[in-house]
Amino acid sequence: MTDLAIKAEGLSKKYKLGALGSQHDSLRDALRSVFARRDTKKAGEFWALKNASFEVRRGENVGIIGLNGAGKSTLLKILSQIVTPTLGTAQITGRLGALLEVGTGFHRELTGRENVFLYGSILGMNREEVAEKFDAIVEFSEIGKFIDTPVKRYSSGMYVRLAFSVAAHLDPDILLLDEVLAVGDFSFQKKCMDFAKRLQQRGSTIIVVSHNMASIKTMCSRVIYLRKGEIVFDGPTEEGMGLYEADGRLSEGSWFKGEEEPPLVFTDMKVFNERGQETAVFDHGERMTVRMRYKTRRPVDYPSFGVSINKIDDVHCTCFTSADDKLVIDRLDGEGVIELVTPPIKLIAEHYFFSLTMRERGHGDLAVGQMGSTFHVRHPIFLSYPAYGIFREPGEWRHLADTARILESTDAVG
Repeated sequence: MTDLAIKAEGLSKKYKLGALGSQHDSLRDALRSVFARRDTKKAGEFWALKNASFEVRRGENVGIIGLNGAGKSTLLKILSQIVTPTLGTAQITGRLGALLEVGTGFHRELTGRENVFLYGSILGMNREEVAEKFDAIVEFSEIGKFIDTPVKRYSSGMYVRLAFSVAAHLDPDILLLDEVLAVGDFSFQKKCMDFAKRLQQRGSTIIVVSHNMASIKTMCSRVIYLRKGEIVFDGPTEEGMGLYEADGRLSEGSWFKGEEEPPLVFTDMKVFNERGQETAVFDHGERMTVRMRYKTRRPVDYPSFGVSINKIDDVHCTCFTSADDKLVIDRLDGEGVIELVTPPIKLIAEHYFFSLTMRERGHGDLAVGQMGSTFHVRHPIFLSYPAYGIFREPGEWRHLADTARILESTDAVG
């Protein structure tokens, strides 16, 4: 058997904008085009993927990363043979399992039981093989009491549990994962990660698309970085993550003063760990150094800088301001650097982003606000688990063994 699990040569995918083209990815698309009214105007073209060539060896774990719209999901759909490439070829050697969008391969009107057999057949298992593994699939999914309920009544988490369980019991040589585990709860995410580790130990190949750099760093020693449909990097994970963070580092400035342009803009932002290394992954309890470069468009008197940390779903976690922390700056004029060193971060393991702000004394309103880079926090125990809220702090616990001691303690407090 060849040592290559995947060999892609010149993979490209073109879509037509504004009209349905003559090339169809599925029978459904072909039938839809028969009954759809054609647009008489010439449709534009959009290349979601352009000339992607790479090889993945058996037993290798590779992350596919890039900003939204980079072509990551299109690439996985081509590899899983859901989408036909416009140009190029992909050679897959081995049994392939794919877990893409939530509900892919499921029929909403069918029950969970019926969908196990349907999805199993889509993944390449025959009915006898699915029947043999059915009890194990249901047990792994942890939704046994809902297995005869139509899946249209399932939550997204239940969809993922069942779909992943079927894909897991396919015993794939190659597993493609596209961000779907983000909707599962902590315990099931851990179960899936443990399963992926067992696949690694067995020598299977795993291709992961994710915005969670902590997961990518944990699972993959190599990443393929896509930008606007093209592969711009294929190599070590740390280096690829640096490109990803650089591309998403700073948004355009916004402001709320009625001026034609903001008095100051942040032109660069870098984040360092306690060892002075620029990174996007931090450990719980580690200090962060946030370094912001700015440029003024006019003199700014008595500015106050702010750095907010928000979860990726826009939940505000905390904010540091230079004014509250007693840094006084009389005037800014030109270019410079402002730096914040945080206390040990107590955030739970999650994906976060920075917001950068500057206010000017006497003007009241926000002068400039920009979205900064994203980062991840990892914790060996407290992974992404909503029950812990936003941050994790140790508490002081007591156990009072009998009622008399409890009442005595309560009286003493009162």
